[in-house]
Amino acid sequence: MSLPSPTSAAAQGPSASSSAALAPRLTSLSHGGGCGCKIAPGVLSQILKNTSALPLPKELLVGLETADDAAVYLLNEHQALIATTDFFMPIVDDPYDFGRIAATNAISDVYAMGGTPIMALAIVGMPVNVLPLETIGAILRGGQDLCASAGIPIAGGHTIDSVEPIYGLVVLGLVHPSRVKRNSAAQEGDVLVLGKPLGVGVLSAALKKEALDADGYARMVAITTQLNRPGIELAQMDGVHALTDVTGFGLLGHGLELARGASLRMNIALAQVPLLPGVLELAAQGMVTGASGRNWASYGADVELPASISPEHKALLTDPQTSGGLLVSCAPGSVASVLACFARGGFDQAAVIGTMGAGHGLQVG
Repeated sequence: MSLPSPTSAAAQGPSASSSAALAPRLTSLSHGGGCGCKIAPGVLSQILKNTSALPLPKELLVGLETADDAAVYLLNEHQALIATTDFFMPIVDDPYDFGRIAATNAISDVYAMGGTPIMALAIVGMPVNVLPLETIGAILRGGQDLCASAGIPIAGGHTIDSVEPIYGLVVLGLVHPSRVKRNSAAQEGDVLVLGKPLGVGVLSAALKKEALDADGYARMVAITTQLNRPGIELAQMDGVHALTDVTGFGLLGHGLELARGASLRMNIALAQVPLLPGVLELAAQGMVTGASGRNWASYGADVELPASISPEHKALLTDPQTSGGLLVSCAPGSVASVLACFARGGFDQAAVIGTMGAGHGLQVG
């Protein structure tokens, strides 16, 4: 069920024909965009609570138990297979950029487990009577080019005619069984390092309201197409105990998953959390996603915020991050090595944002 190659017209991008030029804005066709499309964590837990758990094979090293980033299956004493899937509706209007962003986001889950991606399958749902074929081809080309930059092929996939445009990938990767980095293995006393600044959801909300300037758009595309490759090297560090990536549930949501998995308390220093330029001002103007409020409604009871926190800072802590950064829980003695690894990969805003301590839940100070 391999996908056809994009036609020569599609390969020239969305400006290749007048029909593509007259196409509707991609974001106008979706009720949400990027990882903001995720079902809120509280709603998801209600959906899943009555699903029966079948007996699991001993080879399944990571499954549903801790809401980790991907499943991991033991192949032999030297290799484990990582399997993940991620797809969503458009977060931007440029079809080529949409394809690249969706592909980057999907591949990130393999890096978050400490693995190396090896191939992908495309998931494509498009309103074929609404979007020009050139536009759809440009989305696929964006994903294909991004995967090529990650060193993996798109080896096949599946397409459907859908009401809203949907694109994403199934991604497979490999990791040594002893180097799998779960989101549940943080240790008391660990230091937390965040690889990318927050604010993608705010930028996407501003874009949808036509309030994002060219510089803001360029920053948004640059950060959402930056591959989390440092995860491969981080997995080789004994001092790195846990990894996850911050996506649709925001920093607080994915931080809580890490804390709950380890039965510890996460302590975040608000002043140290890196933010994309301009997002505080945009959030203060009301440029926030609906997902941000849904996220807080789902897990806010387990989070302690300072009484003086501003509404915009609160919104950014729950802001859905499409293709967000890695969140690393590491021994204090490994912090310098972790930051150096991020710096070598071009993640200049990676920062120490907190610690793991005894207790439960998450506290922002």
